[in-house]
Amino acid sequence: MTTKLAAPPTAAEGAAPRKFSINLRQSGIYVAFALIVVLFSVLTDGALLQPQNISNIIVQNSYVLILAIGMILVIIGGHIDLSVGSVVALTGAICAVLTVQMGLPWWLAVLATLASGALIGAAQGYWIAYFGIPAFIVTLAGMLVFRALTLTVLGNQGIGPFPEQIRTLANGFTEGYLGNVGLGPLGGADLVSLLVGVACVAGFAFSQWRKRQARLGYKQIVDPMPVFLLKIVGVAVVVLAVVVQLARFRNLPWVLVLLAVLAMGYSLVANRSVFGRHIYAVGGNLQAATLSGVKVKAVTFWLFVNMGALAALAGVIFAGRLNQAGPTAGTSFELDAIAAAFIGGAAVQGGVGKVVGAITGGLIMGVINNGMSLIGAPSERVMLVKGLVLLIAVAYDVWTKRRA
Repeated sequence: MTTKLAAPPTAAEGAAPRKFSINLRQSGIYVAFALIVVLFSVLTDGALLQPQNISNIIVQNSYVLILAIGMILVIIGGHIDLSVGSVVALTGAICAVLTVQMGLPWWLAVLATLASGALIGAAQGYWIAYFGIPAFIVTLAGMLVFRALTLTVLGNQGIGPFPEQIRTLANGFTEGYLGNVGLGPLGGADLVSLLVGVACVAGFAFSQWRKRQARLGYKQIVDPMPVFLLKIVGVAVVVLAVVVQLARFRNLPWVLVLLAVLAMGYSLVANRSVFGRHIYAVGGNLQAATLSGVKVKAVTFWLFVNMGALAALAGVIFAGRLNQAGPTAGTSFELDAIAAAFIGGAAVQGGVGKVVGAITGGLIMGVINNGMSLIGAPSERVMLVKGLVLLIAVAYDVWTKRRA
């Protein structure tokens, strides 16, 4: 005689709805970001959230956010890349030589620069994936080698100015194609920017609704409808508030459009693709991934190819923002990207992390830099605060793991 075990009740079968709760490990970064924004808004008498300042935070930290997207994937895969700052400098120098000295069309020069970054990543990925040298050692050597190559290419001097299209990508804003619309006491705002913000909110709400319906279709427990709607409204308020401020200043920065495309694309790759699941598998348990048939070496190799290409893109953006490729470009960028990834929820051992979390971590660093600059804090105090934030973030991750 056999006894059949009853399946646990689900929301679709009339089970009690899941109580409202917050996963501090996953949501703590967003709560911390909100608290930091509120803190510096108070300390700066609201200057932090002024339209021009919000635009400055996005533009000034765009290259770090691009690097953080690639770095979070590398860290999820269980590796680290210390060479990205030097790769930023070298690829910026390559772009300058191609556009300024050789006179290539800007789009062809950018494509060639991205290809050179991918080749740099492939060279490092080969030693790591197929030769078995730890990523820490390979990329540490790369940090020195690529910095030396930068000095060789530039001859210890800057090269510029860049073509207008590259400068526009780094510093420019979208055009007011449909004019402005009045927002009462807030004044006028670009209609196209507002429509883009509304479209983003609608897209987010639709994707979350489809995700909820899919979970219900599999008879999984979901948040109660009031909680679900509250989360959607919260995201909508934040996104629209930022978009309205940007629309009141000089419309959407082109680099923000680029970041949005990268964030959505890489989030889909990490969460919905086979390659993305393999990255998590390799970083979470290397032996299990190998026994499961995951091509570990190929995954690692392409992780560093991707990191090299994104570092090249960051190099183009940074050089275009300064309108010059300099030998000291990219200094300490690798530390900012690594800090953004860990503050954004990446685990030291690998296997954990989200692209959106890394971007949030980068924005936290940017808000700290900007906020402390607005209140006139000295540079040593800024470094002290950023170091403490990084330490607290990693310690929090370790603490939550031990509790689990």
